[in-house]
Amino acid sequence: MVVGVNAKVPLDDGTYITGVNFDNAATTPPFYSVEKEVRDFLPWYSSIHRGRGYKSMLSTEAFEAGRDIIKRFVNADSKRDVVIYTKNTTDSINMLASVLSQNKDGRDVVLSTWMEHASNDLPWRDKFFVDYVGVDKFGRLSLEDFEAKLKKYKDRIRLVSVTGASNVTGYINDIHKMAVMAHGSGAQIHVDGAQLVPHMAVDMQDFESAAHIDYLSFSAHKMYAPYGSGVLIGPGAVFENCLPYSQGGSIIKLVTHERIWWEEPPQKNEAGSPNLIGTVAMVSAIKTLSKLGMDNAFSQEKSLLEYAYNKMKSIPDIKFYGHPGKQEMIGVIPFNMEGVHHSLMSAILSYEAGIAVRNGYFCSHPYCEKLLGYSPKEMEELMNDPDSLFPGIVRISFGLYNDYGEIDRLVYILNRIAVNKKYYIDKYNGSRGRYNIKNEV
Repeated sequence: MVVGVNAKVPLDDGTYITGVNFDNAATTPPFYSVEKEVRDFLPWYSSIHRGRGYKSMLSTEAFEAGRDIIKRFVNADSKRDVVIYTKNTTDSINMLASVLSQNKDGRDVVLSTWMEHASNDLPWRDKFFVDYVGVDKFGRLSLEDFEAKLKKYKDRIRLVSVTGASNVTGYINDIHKMAVMAHGSGAQIHVDGAQLVPHMAVDMQDFESAAHIDYLSFSAHKMYAPYGSGVLIGPGAVFENCLPYSQGGSIIKLVTHERIWWEEPPQKNEAGSPNLIGTVAMVSAIKTLSKLGMDNAFSQEKSLLEYAYNKMKSIPDIKFYGHPGKQEMIGVIPFNMEGVHHSLMSAILSYEAGIAVRNGYFCSHPYCEKLLGYSPKEMEELMNDPDSLFPGIVRISFGLYNDYGEIDRLVYILNRIAVNKKYYIDKYNGSRGRYNIKNEV
């Protein structure tokens, strides 16, 4: 199903081995179905919307038809919601922040959380007053603190912006319960679905429902479709009354030096030539995931998570930062091994076993700092010391194509590292200089 799963990667000893990708939370390899659909479409690729040539009209049809497929995938409203094509989740959230900041209606507060990726934190900071819902000692979102902050800011909250699933711990947040609470305070809710949409069924629900998700964003590259596309979904009426985030061609009906007549959303918010191939790839991936069934995908990844977690628990000196028994999770395992720097661990797994993982802070710096027990003052001291090594975490993340044999290989090498730490540390960070620890966050 997946391109590249049998590709051989080099090891430190010069041999080659079939690579294992446990870095799916960062990006996934493409489906073969996506590769085929893009290849079949390329001969018909053309400009969209205004061309009258056959290829242009066919390209326009593919581009526009994709919106309905995306809406059905997450149960967005067929009439009131619009699907805006973007580059990725980051682009989507920056667009939403720009649009909402133009009409605050006295609501100048955005509630974010300690869990958030920088993409769902930084875009709000220069446009709203941002406060962060706390997490408990296990790293789980505190709904008690959420309720307290809703009461604290009352009618000032413009938006609650929360990740559907953490890219660090994998915890799945109860977005519909949060939606009910947010709407009860007169606020809207945006869900960063980058880690949620590729792994389980998502339902935005009816506009009339208190549990309705007002805005949803996600990226294709995390759901088996490369080429740089994403979406922002939300009520079209909101985008009608605001200036577009990016301005240029394609978004205008008519322009004089005195006046601009904008297109209607979503086209109003898609300046410039669109990423048509990215759209074709994303829609193809969604069709494949729909055929497989998102409940089946979630069940498969949950099985992999439980298998790996239970095997890894017996490895000496290992510490986990996500806990499947405490809250429902997507297939993510964050861990460290005492005495082995996270950057070095990532290198050893690659060079000794051909296993790709991720290490650092995963662009969720405050959350990782809290999980590791570092204060802002301590982090500032580390930043000011040119010789310091940043702390971090090692992250394993599964896709629906991973298997138990790959997990067995991981557990085997982790056990070898645990009982031979000095050997591996000397080999990769000693006088031979085979690998230099980097401050990767």
